Amino acid sequence: METGAITQYVDVAQLVLYAFWLFFFGLVYYLLRESHREGYPMDPGRENGPVTGGWPKVPPSKTYKLADGREFLSPDHNRPDGAYSAQPSRRGIGAPLEPVGDPLLAGVGPGAWAARADHPDMTFEGHVKIVPLRVADDHGVAIQDTDPRGLPVFGADGEQAGTVKDMWVDRSEMMFRYIEVQLPSGNTVLLPMTFSRIRRDGVYVHALLAEQFVNVPTTKVPDQITLLEEEKITAYYGAGTLYATPDRQEPLL
Repeated sequence: METGAITQYVDVAQLVLYAFWLFFFGLVYYLLRESHREGYPMDPGRENGPVTGGWPKVPPSKTYKLADGREFLSPDHNRPDGAYSAQPSRRGIGAPLEPVGDPLLAGVGPGAWAARADHPDMTFEGHVKIVPLRVADDHGVAIQDTDPRGLPVFGADGEQAGTVKDMWVDRSEMMFRYIEVQLPSGNTVLLPMTFSRIRRDGVYVHALLAEQFVNVPTTKVPDQITLLEEEKITAYYGAGTLYATPDRQEPLL
């Protein structure tokens, strides 16, 4: 009998190989099961819509303790999903959704949003992360850059939507996240920096027409923005890239 052989047909190397196969199968199963924690619950409301079953099944909820003392369940079957107002463009699985009502607020396509936590993002020290410069007075605009405060804001139609009132800075990343725009009515809305082009003569926004700024979602607290509010505000501008004018939904050629 050769070294390592247990019987004439079984040896140690063969058992190790079988053990590795079992371990690898268990690892794949575990990873597939854990991947089902994110994205649930799903919305099975429409015909032929997604389901929460399948193989492997969604794992039991696990509680995560966050740094600020809160607890987070994953998956949380009582968590609300992002709301939308749309209907399938045709019958059949995978049919695209068409917005119903105001397409900028329908919550579909580039305007889709997730139901994130309705509280502000915080710094490591426990302070609100994104605030206007009037609160973070130790921050400012670099001297070599254009300070947009006081400049007009123009929509995609070339009309003035409002005037820049303030800049909102991310105190952790040391960068500006939003431009606060004061509308002719006196109300203020936030404009994500990624949807703006700052020039010496004004701030230009391609995503929206000037008249559409009035419906930008607002914040509950004047000097703070929650994660959920960030989702909804950014989604509104994102929707404008496709739905601001009817011709944006047409083919390029």
